[in-house]
Amino acid sequence: MTERYALSQIFLANAGWGEADRWLLAGDASDRSYDRLALGDKTAVLMDAPPGKGDDPEIFLDIARHLTALGLSAPRCLAQDLTNGFLLLEDLGDGIYARLIEANPALENSLYTAATAVLVRLQAAAPAQDLPNLTAQDWAEAACFAVDWYRYAITGDHADPSDFRAAMADALLRHADGPRVMILRDYHAENLLWLPERHGIARVGLLDFQLAQLGQPGYDLVSLLQDARRDVSRETELAMIQQFLSLTGATDARFRPAYAALGAQRALRILGVFARLCLHGGKPAYVALIPRVWRQLQRNLAAPELAKLRHICQSLLPEPTPEALAKIGAQCGHFR
Repeated sequence: MTERYALSQIFLANAGWGEADRWLLAGDASDRSYDRLALGDKTAVLMDAPPGKGDDPEIFLDIARHLTALGLSAPRCLAQDLTNGFLLLEDLGDGIYARLIEANPALENSLYTAATAVLVRLQAAAPAQDLPNLTAQDWAEAACFAVDWYRYAITGDHADPSDFRAAMADALLRHADGPRVMILRDYHAENLLWLPERHGIARVGLLDFQLAQLGQPGYDLVSLLQDARRDVSRETELAMIQQFLSLTGATDARFRPAYAALGAQRALRILGVFARLCLHGGKPAYVALIPRVWRQLQRNLAAPELAKLRHICQSLLPEPTPEALAKIGAQCGHFR
């Protein structure tokens, strides 16, 4: 029994769940993990967010309260130990979007329609207080992960990212640097649950939102429709963009370049994050997701407004060929 497990058992005992059966429900790219608990006919979820690892459960609770006040479905907190990083949460079930659509692809359009409506509701409201508000330069710096980790993992050299950073910042300043809204950042099919017994926008259960911040209206839509973990049909992507435009009153001419710039930034950052998770984090499974993210990047860079960024990316970033991916995988865990 690890010290962490022992601490969690003390927390559960104090919350009245010490005799519950428990099993690992999920882990993710962070150090956070989730266990499902069963006690008689009741279930709950234990969030384990080790202190000092970048995920503050108090922020999770703050954001959850904000989302619930908007009529959205964030899990209720049943008990908490913020000092040790434990939360006992409402169990929203197993209706994860990705699994439901995998079993029945015909559900994709209706589920994504509901998820897009959630974004419209979220962005129409005043944001939660004290959210981080990064500049275009900050967002561009985050995209440099593609140079610092993805390129390095394949080529073994450290390229100067100055021109890349400047081109990314310029694209964002020109096309995606308007008034901010609240964004959840990791808004995709693995973090959304379908709750058919609820009504309206409350039918979409929300997870993994503790990194919420201020950002551009198109960012979470990109996260939803250009999913690093699954292919969203082009028909659904176009339909959801049109739905978003219709519900928000945004114009296609202004939104499309912003969507492309945000999509490029996100794909570039994720390429670097996935390479780093392999090299530094010892998590090789993320390497298999890189080709999908690369394709999304190329589609975004095809926007005429991103010509300069496209040219720099072509000169700096190697294609993820099977040989390149094998090279990344061979270095797994070597950079601890």
